[in-house]
Amino acid sequence: MKVKTILMAGIITGGALLSCTQQSEKGKSGKSEIIGKSVPKIENGLMTPEVLYSFGRIGDVRVSPDRSKILYQVTYVSIQQNKTNPEFFVMDADGSNKKQITHTNSRESNPCWLDGGKKIAFLSNEGDTSQIWTMNLDGGDLAKLSEDEKGIDGFLFSPDEKKVLFVKNVTIKQPVSARYPDLPEASGRIIDDLMYKHWDQWVTEVPHPFVADVVNGKLQNIKDLLEGEPYESPMLPWGGIEQLAWSPDGKIIAYTCRKKTGKEYAISTNSDIYFYDLATGKTTNMTQGMMGYDTNPRFSPDGKYLAWQSMERDGYEADKNRLMVMDLATRQKTYVTENFDYNTDAIQWADDSRHIYLIACVEAKTQIFVADFLTKEVKPVTQGQHDYLSVALGGQGKLIAKRQSMSKPDEIYSVDIISGKATELSFENKDILDQLKMGRVEERWIPTTDGKKMLTWVIFPPDFDSTKVYPALLYCQGGPQNTVSQFWSYRWNMQMMASDGYIIVAPNRRGLPGFGQEWLEQISGDYGGQNMKDYFSAIDALAKEPYVDKNHLGCTGASYGGFSVYWLAGHHNKRFKAFWAHAGIFNLEAQYLETEEMWFANWDMGGPYWDKSNAIAQRTYANSPHLFVDKWDTPIMISHGELDYRILASQGMMAFNAAQMRNIPSRMLIFPDENHWISKPQNGILFQREFKRWFDEWLMPSSENNSD
Repeated sequence: MKVKTILMAGIITGGALLSCTQQSEKGKSGKSEIIGKSVPKIENGLMTPEVLYSFGRIGDVRVSPDRSKILYQVTYVSIQQNKTNPEFFVMDADGSNKKQITHTNSRESNPCWLDGGKKIAFLSNEGDTSQIWTMNLDGGDLAKLSEDEKGIDGFLFSPDEKKVLFVKNVTIKQPVSARYPDLPEASGRIIDDLMYKHWDQWVTEVPHPFVADVVNGKLQNIKDLLEGEPYESPMLPWGGIEQLAWSPDGKIIAYTCRKKTGKEYAISTNSDIYFYDLATGKTTNMTQGMMGYDTNPRFSPDGKYLAWQSMERDGYEADKNRLMVMDLATRQKTYVTENFDYNTDAIQWADDSRHIYLIACVEAKTQIFVADFLTKEVKPVTQGQHDYLSVALGGQGKLIAKRQSMSKPDEIYSVDIISGKATELSFENKDILDQLKMGRVEERWIPTTDGKKMLTWVIFPPDFDSTKVYPALLYCQGGPQNTVSQFWSYRWNMQMMASDGYIIVAPNRRGLPGFGQEWLEQISGDYGGQNMKDYFSAIDALAKEPYVDKNHLGCTGASYGGFSVYWLAGHHNKRFKAFWAHAGIFNLEAQYLETEEMWFANWDMGGPYWDKSNAIAQRTYANSPHLFVDKWDTPIMISHGELDYRILASQGMMAFNAAQMRNIPSRMLIFPDENHWISKPQNGILFQREFKRWFDEWLMPSSENNSD
């Protein structure tokens, strides 16, 4: 069925769209039913994996040019079909008149407003490749704008909508058959430089920005801004269309790029902001000499200034993310957040071209702030126990923002700029949330071994009774530089774990942003050091509470959190009765040579293990968890994805083999089709079920496996 037919059918049925369930995988026609909003079965008000995967997931949020409407994306999940499906909605800026405007099993994404809000443009993979489409808000006048063979990954229309900037992949590594035409079936890859793999893929293609004229509803005069160059823009693996921007007059395109390849790329984070002049074709490096990450350019509304995010030091991916502003007439740079000791993100110019809205995580809560780039003053707009994820200008003194917490998935809010009061608009998940009992989330400051205070979140089971005793799980954060903020996760969901009957202890140990640079930077070169003492401080403090069963403590985490689990397994002095490590580093020497982003290994580990004169590096490798397997004495569960090129699955397999050889009760869960994350719905459900089964076996007092 063609997209136009499906879209129009969805619009005609109107409200019926909102009651779509996932009861069966196929309709009468034999085709898969359109994946829509779920109606999960909820018993006793408790979260289950199936309920967790029933929430609608709000994605892109776009405010109309006149700020009267909000266009947004919601992704629905089908456990049966093992797929997700994004759809578009539109509502008035006050949350009224909400309508679903697409109803397909194609993947719609990257929505934007056109023609003063009369039309929208978006990406759809109808026809197997992702292309740019346009349509009216009622589904009429549907048209396919692009016909690119490889497909398009993101786009931005010029301010006058006569041109479009888009991203697509270009080939930089030819297959073996290009060199040896007589070996067309040969599958080998010939590698002669670093950065041959990244995140979860072999690097044979990179994204490039292209610009084209829009003529009679089609793209013409297509130009590759990096034609003939092997560089990537946006930057892999996380960069998207936010790393590019149009100037207000449509004469300049700003793009983010790290113009390096091979080993030079693998050891450096030095990216820059480049200007491409459409009239002359000339490219200018606007941040020459700034040595760290420079990303996410934003032109001021009057076109006189450029704001962007900047890190100072090359090779340090967790450096402070500074807000910078450049006067484009004089090239003078202003370090706006010089007196603000926190990272900045999601920058948005105010209409006056002087103030900039942003989000920043401060003490494990992410709030909206406003910065005056002339005075360098940064003031909070919001407060409360939650995380804001995005911010956009609304009308009538309002901001439109996306927000989540440990107890609530993403929803869209209207925020009063003066008072900071937030009003929910989307209510996408209200019907599910109203049926669930969430555990209390407590903010606790715990003394550390070096005389500081550490914010630790304590999440209690629903219907918590302080006269009873509960097993507890220590949650170890990954990154290693990722705050344990008020995040909502579909894998490490605090309320999901608490609903299983556990008290969750989630410390913001050393090395996490949101507590100043000194706290953040302490971890680099100190793996196995103070941050591990912080973990012990957190769990020891909670173990003293009368409602915590100190004889039934568990520990879990992923990535650096998985490393933490492996390390703690050899040093915990019988504190814990069970461990679970996902995608963790087990052997640091192997990790140094297995990972792909060598800048991370060089900075955080201190350098290569063979440099015997490097005291920091030698201390790091002396703390490798594999060196302490002889001290392991506690059941351990290990999970890993085989498409993980950041931390190879061999790390998990080594740990499992070690446990087996030591006769430690152990189990392994391997995902052949997952990377560092777990993205497929049924794999996510499997992970949650096995997580509960493992810890219930060893931590619930009634377990026959338990021995005190």
